[in-house]
Amino acid sequence: MTNIETSEWSGEGTFTQTLIDAMTSIDDVGLLRVEDAPSTRVDVGYQFISNEIYVGFRTQAVQTRIRRFGFWPTTVVVDKNCMSLTDLGRLLSESPAVGDADYIDDGMMQYLRTERIVPPYQTRGYKLVELVRIYAV
Repeated sequence: MTNIETSEWSGEGTFTQTLIDAMTSIDDVGLLRVEDAPSTRVDVGYQFISNEIYVGFRTQAVQTRIRRFGFWPTTVVVDKNCMSLTDLGRLLSESPAVGDADYIDDGMMQYLRTERIVPPYQTRGYKLVELVRIYAV
C-alpha cells in the first residue's frame, strides 16, 4: 500500500489527481507527497496550476562486495530502489489516462497539460494550464 501525504496540496488539478491514482496502483511506489508549487497563479484569461509530487520507491536489501581500505574484500548490505524515475515514466506512459511525459531525466519528470474551460452561463472561458513535476526522493 502506498503512503500518500497531501497536507500541503490544495486539491486543485484534475491531471495531478489522475497521476496520483495511476501511481498508487504501481506496487514499487511506496511514498507519494503532493504539494502546491509557489508558481500557481490566476489571471483574467488563464489559470496556471503548478503541483509537485515527490515519489519514494520501495527498496530491497542487496549484498554487495567492496574492498575496505583498498585491499580487504568484504560484503556489505545496501538498500537498492526497486524502480527508478525512468521506469516510472515508462509505466505511466503505458496508461491511456496519463500518456508520455513532456520532459524526463534521472531526477525529474514533468507533465504540462492545457485545457479550455467554458463555464455554463458565461460567454468567455479561460485556459487552464496544469504543470506537474515529479521528483524522486
